[in-house]
Amino acid sequence: MHLTCHEDLSTESRDRIVTAALEAGLTAQAAGPGAYLLFGDGDTAGLTELPGVTGLVDGTPDLSLAARADRSGTTPVRVGEVSIGTGFTVFAGPCAVEDEAQLIDLAHRVKAAGADMLRGGAYKPRTSPLSFRGLGVRGLEILARAREETGLPVVTEIVDTQDVAVVSEHADMLQIGARNMQNYSLLVAAGRSGLPVFLKRGMGATIEEMIGAAGYVMLEGNPDVVLCERGIRTFNDELRNTLDLAAVPVLRHRSHLPVIADPSHALGRADFVPPMALAAAAAGAHGIMLEVHDEPRRALSDGPQALDPDLLP
Repeated sequence: MHLTCHEDLSTESRDRIVTAALEAGLTAQAAGPGAYLLFGDGDTAGLTELPGVTGLVDGTPDLSLAARADRSGTTPVRVGEVSIGTGFTVFAGPCAVEDEAQLIDLAHRVKAAGADMLRGGAYKPRTSPLSFRGLGVRGLEILARAREETGLPVVTEIVDTQDVAVVSEHADMLQIGARNMQNYSLLVAAGRSGLPVFLKRGMGATIEEMIGAAGYVMLEGNPDVVLCERGIRTFNDELRNTLDLAAVPVLRHRSHLPVIADPSHALGRADFVPPMALAAAAAGAHGIMLEVHDEPRRALSDGPQALDPDLLP
């Protein structure tokens, strides 16, 4: 069963609900801004009299705040002046931030080519620990400088809870990568950051698991989550991953959140990215994320999938 309550409850009122439940032999767990799950065999009498509580209901509420439920349409996510979910949004930039002059040049070029947001990794989770793993804080400072120069909002990845604060100081949107889609501590920390979150699907994750992961962010009071299909691991050994384009309409059916496709990471080959970007748009994606580089052969990360920044599809 669960308690329903006003969504604008004060911290004091929320603490009172938790304390009263414990005194009654129950455990109260927040299930969104307007509900508390009750666990245990205690006495519920008197809980409905607490300030802000509106009722006691048998069963559990829809815990996945990312699920469509009775919502119609798409809930837009605003990042600076960009509204994701109301049109077609293009995220573009290098896989990793390598140096200041290069990134600022790339930012200007992708903006001129039609990009709406700048992507770039300052912290890079790599398969091999001997691969380039990013410039860290220096990379964040470069991204912030590129934003100042171009006006493009910045999205960059967080890989550790201890980095959320410093990344939030420099970025406009936090990305949670495929390898961390079910890193629940990181999801919670991102939710508490107050910044919009760009959530990539894990390589072996189901649609249900992805929607549940988004719910962890939203449960912290952060409604601004964007879902990204970036390829899943299958028996296909011709490409880096398999871009699951069927996931795009399925996610739009199952969730009210915007859905983006990332053909760059899915394919691993630049020559196949443009047709799959167009296919993603045809499937109903609200946008695409693309990797670009001025000299792909010299890129420190994922050069083979990087496009010419002047020729975005």
